[in-house]
Amino acid sequence: MAVRIVDVEDEVSFSVLPPCADPAFDHRTCDYWEDADRGSKRARVSPAAQATSAAAAALRPRPNPFGEGPSLNPSLNPFAPAVQRAPTSNPFAAPGDADPLVDNPFAPRRAPARGPAPVAPRKLALLGRGAAVFGSYAKVLLVDDVPLAYAQFGPLSAYPRAARVRELYRQLPDAPPPAVITCVASTADGRHAGHARRLVDAVCADLAGRGFAAVEAYPEIGARPEATSAATTAFWLGVGFTLAVDDPHFPVVRREL
Repeated sequence: MAVRIVDVEDEVSFSVLPPCADPAFDHRTCDYWEDADRGSKRARVSPAAQATSAAAAALRPRPNPFGEGPSLNPSLNPFAPAVQRAPTSNPFAAPGDADPLVDNPFAPRRAPARGPAPVAPRKLALLGRGAAVFGSYAKVLLVDDVPLAYAQFGPLSAYPRAARVRELYRQLPDAPPPAVITCVASTADGRHAGHARRLVDAVCADLAGRGFAAVEAYPEIGARPEATSAATTAFWLGVGFTLAVDDPHFPVVRREL
């Protein structure tokens, strides 16, 4: 059994996010912790997918009312000659120069920045907001290349809903600010095999390496296991966390790193 843990940093790693145990929820569209007012854990069609569907519908050939079947070609004007555009050339480039955009010797070309591409799914963009400074915000655990567990984490400032919960408890230390784990989840087939525990340990080791002194999580009391992104208090206590705030509705668990 080959187990590996990957950081979600680009569209390739984003594509291996595992499904939620309850298909009514989706890690790929969840913004519950990033949006304290309107965020939701419910599965939604992403705007990018909606735009793609709309574009595909617009390009779909429309039926020809005078023909016997659908027109396979767009409408053509037989009196308009085909327009062929010559490729744009750089008049200042030397003949045979394969790349007219040569480096300016006074402004060398920079290495590409870390993080998702400029056009990326919204959730991937949210996970990549701090890539250049903080690093990744999510990890996936795979067993024999099958994704079975997912964790989302990062600095407290990246998750306004977590910050709002934390503001309820003045007894929590203000400095240094902790990292937070806002989601840990296993697939239906990955339950009760220790995958989530192993992933949390990897996240905590990573956060310690990034200089955090502590990490917190905010489980929900009474929520169905398939409907909560923050696991249960018992789960966190079993992976080295302590109960920092014993609240009947929104407790806080904490682990020193």
